[in-house]
Amino acid sequence: MSHEIEIIRDDKGIAVIGDPDTVERFLTKQGVTKSRDLRLSRLASAFSVGAAATQSGAEIASMSGRWILLTQSSAAALSAGITMTGSTAGVARAIVTHNGKISNILEYVRGPGAVLANPAILAGAAGIMAQLAMKQSMDEITDYLATIDAKVDDVLRAQKDEAVAGMIGAELEIDEAMILRDEVGHVSEVTWSKVQGSSSTLKTTQAYALRQLDALADKMEKNARVGDLAETFDDAEGTVEEWLAVIARCFQLQDALAVIELDRVLDSAPDDLDAHRRGIAIARQKRLDVISQTTRGLLSRMDGAATSANAKVLFHPFAPGAIVHSSNDVATDVVMFHQRLGIDGERESIEARRWTEAATDAKDKALEKGTEGVEAASHLGAEGVKVASRLGAEGARVAGKFGAAALTRGLSLREKLAEAKGRKSLGQGRERRELEES
Repeated sequence: MSHEIEIIRDDKGIAVIGDPDTVERFLTKQGVTKSRDLRLSRLASAFSVGAAATQSGAEIASMSGRWILLTQSSAAALSAGITMTGSTAGVARAIVTHNGKISNILEYVRGPGAVLANPAILAGAAGIMAQLAMKQSMDEITDYLATIDAKVDDVLRAQKDEAVAGMIGAELEIDEAMILRDEVGHVSEVTWSKVQGSSSTLKTTQAYALRQLDALADKMEKNARVGDLAETFDDAEGTVEEWLAVIARCFQLQDALAVIELDRVLDSAPDDLDAHRRGIAIARQKRLDVISQTTRGLLSRMDGAATSANAKVLFHPFAPGAIVHSSNDVATDVVMFHQRLGIDGERESIEARRWTEAATDAKDKALEKGTEGVEAASHLGAEGVKVASRLGAEGARVAGKFGAAALTRGLSLREKLAEAKGRKSLGQGRERRELEES
């Protein structure tokens, strides 16, 4: 029995491969409690051509492999395995002996324990690790959907748009394919034929859901009336959560489809597996970037609208507070969504401005304006004071600029216009009465 274990690490997780008992003892000693089966038998069947390959396949079939999600704690627990850059892009590996020491660099080991020295088999192991990382993400999204109690199926079925409704059929096909994959152990040509067209449906659904969030952000920006904005924000609490759930489910199904796709490539074109794995990783990150751009844009535009409404609390004592509250609730939903999908970034809550605070500020400003008026009146003498008393601080500032006489003439003209308007109204009333009497 070999006491050596082989460690592979990529940017998502760590794989520990070796004799089943040795692997178990190593993980226990390192304090690792959560791991997934690598299903190395898939590699044994995929690389079974030729005598040397048959020997390697038999060795793989007798070995155990466990995959651990790469977190700060798991990386620290496995710090005994010093990783080294290997021939496969994005993958590092090393061999750890039973006493925790590094033996030889895997690139140059040619003994019976160096099963992963075969670049093709190493690429296959990296492909399986990518599958497990995506399945881990799928599980986290499932937990997210359960946490928010979002009935995604109900949301989808309520949509009359064909772009969204089509996702239901794709979901059923992909879920069925995953069940068959788990039961059979691989993806047959028949199973693959059922789901290979689902990718475009999922992309269409994701794009549609993202457009709904963009449309909501537009509505928030364009609503100038505080009352209308409060209603929009109130509706947004449920609407945003629903569309985030649809996007999350769509992303989850795309990960499932990628898992199935890698299995199919492993069976049909194993030499292309490593390049295909890297391509899937790039495409996945691009989808995340598109989602992040829209959701971050929603937060930014929503915060701008909420801040603007918050500044109007003096004349709208209740609505701005409700808007800020709704804004913070929506932001919490978006941040949780980001965490589950692996999108970095946080958002600080906006604090609702109190009406008393706004009133105090307004009072202070009024006192400042009043002081300006008194100073202007003092420069104009008794006539300026008389005018200022009739027109207030604003009139006093005008008097200070143009003189009391000019302001008095303006006031006299305004009174004459008002008198003429009154006479006109009186004449119109007299004409109506004469018509009625006739």
